[in-house]
Amino acid sequence: MKHEQAVYDVTVIGGGLAGVCAAVAAARQGSKVALVQNRPVLGGNSSSEVRVWVCGATAHGTNRYARETGIMGELFVENQYRNPEGNPYMWDLILLEAVKAESNITLYLNTDVHEVQADGPAEDRVIRSVTGWMMGSERRITLESSLYIDCTGDGLVGFLAGAEFMLGREARSRFGEEWAPEVADSITLGSTLLFYTKDAGEPVDFVPPSFAKDITHTPIPLRRVIRSGDSGCYYWWIEWGGEHDTLHDNEMIRDELWSVIYGIWDYIKNSGNFEAANMTLEWVGSLPGKREYRRFTGDYVLNQNDIIGQRDFSDAVAFGGWSIDLHPPQGMYAEESGSKHWHSDGVYHVPFRSLYSANVRNMLMAGRNISASHVAFGTTRVMATCACLGEAAGTGAALCAALGLTPRQLHGGQLGLLKQTLLRADASIIGLRSRDERDLAPRADISASSAWTEPAREVSAGTHRLVADAALLLPVDPALDGIKLLLDAADTAAVRLELWDTGRAENYVPHCLQAEAEVIVTPGERQWVNFGLHWKPEHPQNAFIIVKANPAISLHQSEEAAGGVLVFFRNDGSGQTRDFGDLQPDQKVMEWQMRGESRRPFCFRLGNPSEAFLPRQAVNGYRRPYGGPNMWLSAPMLPGRAEWLRLNWDKVQTVAQVHLIFNDDVNEDLVNLHHHRTPFRVMPELVKSYRLEALADEGWISVAEGLDNRRRKAVHVLAQPVRTSSLRLVVEETNGSRHAELVEIRVYGDEQHE
Repeated sequence: MKHEQAVYDVTVIGGGLAGVCAAVAAARQGSKVALVQNRPVLGGNSSSEVRVWVCGATAHGTNRYARETGIMGELFVENQYRNPEGNPYMWDLILLEAVKAESNITLYLNTDVHEVQADGPAEDRVIRSVTGWMMGSERRITLESSLYIDCTGDGLVGFLAGAEFMLGREARSRFGEEWAPEVADSITLGSTLLFYTKDAGEPVDFVPPSFAKDITHTPIPLRRVIRSGDSGCYYWWIEWGGEHDTLHDNEMIRDELWSVIYGIWDYIKNSGNFEAANMTLEWVGSLPGKREYRRFTGDYVLNQNDIIGQRDFSDAVAFGGWSIDLHPPQGMYAEESGSKHWHSDGVYHVPFRSLYSANVRNMLMAGRNISASHVAFGTTRVMATCACLGEAAGTGAALCAALGLTPRQLHGGQLGLLKQTLLRADASIIGLRSRDERDLAPRADISASSAWTEPAREVSAGTHRLVADAALLLPVDPALDGIKLLLDAADTAAVRLELWDTGRAENYVPHCLQAEAEVIVTPGERQWVNFGLHWKPEHPQNAFIIVKANPAISLHQSEEAAGGVLVFFRNDGSGQTRDFGDLQPDQKVMEWQMRGESRRPFCFRLGNPSEAFLPRQAVNGYRRPYGGPNMWLSAPMLPGRAEWLRLNWDKVQTVAQVHLIFNDDVNEDLVNLHHHRTPFRVMPELVKSYRLEALADEGWISVAEGLDNRRRKAVHVLAQPVRTSSLRLVVEETNGSRHAELVEIRVYGDEQHE
């Protein structure tokens, strides 16, 4: 047996998505990082060992422009390209490769940390070291760091260090939460095992094991959705243990879940109720996917009111958007639905104070163990959100290590630095504007070969009959002076439009009525109808234009997506779905949904030019949609003609680095496994081929280029800094869009800005 000691700036314990993103973030900020994982693969509940879908703020397409960016965004886009089939082993590989790409990370797989050396009074503990045992190698490894991040899920490191924590459900009176119980208790969400099936191409018998449960003696066949051919997270409801101790009773919970899985498969194969003769089991999980255990107490405890109210925090460092999603204590045996959901009107914000311990001065946390009430945890627990929290915690830890600060001190004295560092890294933050004084781009005069000043979609690919209200969302900058819609009328009819604002800049639902218009149309097809809808808001923002139901009217839809433009359909307001459980009534994001047709806007023409896509939008400080698309779009590209965006300074500048953010359409819902797939492996809006040129005495010279690009962010460190008064991005080809699209360009001098 070997005894080893190692010293790092930051030690991350737990290799789920929170831990992976925390380690990568800290490493990219220059910290030497130890990433310790007690399993042979990374990914936690998303790995091939458990196979839970990576869900996040998009909430399966419910929220708009809500997909995560930063490290989690990189993983989503890479997986979309390399693993469109959703193979869980390929997802393992993508995570491993992302970690191995960072030279500042030392990875310890199969290493179980179970000892923590900490000292100090209860109110001010300090972790001195953690020790783990590397299984299969007989290595006992002690790691010393100035900062530790507990990403273990269950919170073992913090517990051993003496960190304050919460467990179970808090009483309603503690945080004033409507969904909290009147009296506190020890109930948690249960754990889950999943299984995969496949068609063997020939009949396959199934003889159930002796411990398989006869599920016909349970509420499962009546209360849950069972379908032959479903696999993986379609069986998310196979959950149990919420009334037990999900940690110490883990083995018992696993056995109960196994008994039900084999009972379900017996029911599918042998009941005669399903066409399943050729179906066979391909994989059955053996490691329960835990949902909940300890939640640490930070300087702030996120609660239900913060989520539903979309509370603004001065120290917001990440966002989420999944519903508050709570499950009955009895899990799969409950008579009620397997879950209940409460959505806010858009994404919500998570403060940095919820990511560090209130009483362990050098410990941060990320994942399902952050400082949140049980009810708020119902949304922060999903893995893409956990990943964003990991990136924020890892960035914070790296800054603390570099500056010699505790997380609380960082919050108190260097919060602006933390937020701007996250923004420069393209992390998932909504509504934060760049204040980077070292960025040369905002100081330049900016121009372009063209801009999409007359947004329109005019070519029809089909119609939608207005049996219910429908809507078109588009940016208004600086005003709207009428709009034309392409429609068919089966009879003489009144077509009524309502223009609503969206309230908050991050929301995409109707908030306050601003204008109305009505036109009487006569029977006929393909009529461009002009509506005198006028609105000049105080500042640029989105308009939510509702076309009221009229079965005599059909709106034409385009097959071509339009940047900043979305289409919506009004639902009947039903409060339940069999697949996903009960819905809180009156949720606007559920009332107005895209139904997978966000890339098929209604055909429209604006009555006046728009400034929403001018070149200046690429230096306005925002990195994602917020009250508008916040990006430059060229006019439709012509064959053989490149489009360009140019920065001109009034004096010569030294250019050493150029950072580009291309549009990867954060409205497109991506997932790591087999829930769904996009029809394309690369986002069509992404620029494919481009070059950067600097103006010299002899003319334009190429200083960098991108070929076959399929990523959102590109950082070009020039081989030699150049002195120039003008720099331009020349877009030669996209991955499918007719427009050259750029979210942001940053330019730096000699200093390093990775």
